[in-house]
Amino acid sequence: MKLTFLILAGLLTVPLLPAETTSQDNFQQIAQRLRESALRKIAPQILAPSSYRPGFNRFPWKQNIVTTVFWIGETPTANNPVPNHKSSWDQQWARNYGGYDDPDPSRRKNFIPTKFTPRQNPFYIALPYNDVTRGKTKPEARKVIPWFKQAHERPGQSVVKGRWIAIRYRNRICYAQWEDCGPFRTDHWEYVFGNERPRANLNQGAGLDVSPAVRDYLGMRGKDVTDWKFVEANDVPTGPWSKYGENNTFVLKRRGANLFASDRNNAYGVKR
Repeated sequence: MKLTFLILAGLLTVPLLPAETTSQDNFQQIAQRLRESALRKIAPQILAPSSYRPGFNRFPWKQNIVTTVFWIGETPTANNPVPNHKSSWDQQWARNYGGYDDPDPSRRKNFIPTKFTPRQNPFYIALPYNDVTRGKTKPEARKVIPWFKQAHERPGQSVVKGRWIAIRYRNRICYAQWEDCGPFRTDHWEYVFGNERPRANLNQGAGLDVSPAVRDYLGMRGKDVTDWKFVEANDVPTGPWSKYGENNTFVLKRRGANLFASDRNNAYGVKR
């Protein structure tokens, strides 16, 4: 005859040896081991994956955003009337970058142009808001930009230039820095920091411009649909976006630079 031992109200049922062959001491030892085994199985498990980034969910995803590709040195076209030799914050953008960021895939390798090594991060984006106009900080900036208080140093200095964002396309996520304003608008804070959708424009309501490096990493088809969100610099993993650029938070950290002097808009989001 077999003896059945129940643990924790039926959570575990285990057949034991016939009672006549099992001593009382052995029975108690087996019972104790079974109880401990059952408790281990039902105890709550806490998983701490190595990729856990506590601040990553601070900002929500902007989903299903029409996304277009632009590049430093781009000349005006019907759907992009503004030349990209300069940016909203850098009058010598192409020169400071190091040259023409050729979007032709045959003239690129490892996410950069084959003719030169960029002096700024090749992973850059544009969003349709500028917090500065005519050398003055816009009145709403203090209220709508979540990190304004931490990053603000003086009137007329942007607190959004260089901030990191995550861009998601299908099953890939890329990271890039905010280095220009567009598409088309520089005043749509209700979308960039709020809940509005991008407004109608010549590019089917595009709300995000990305560089050729971002396009290539994500495998975009040119104009496409992506999701994006702001991220703190400390929540950006290393990758091809962390290799190049005098404006790159990762490069500055490797050089031991004082981020509050050289990259203030990201300094509060970096472990020191």
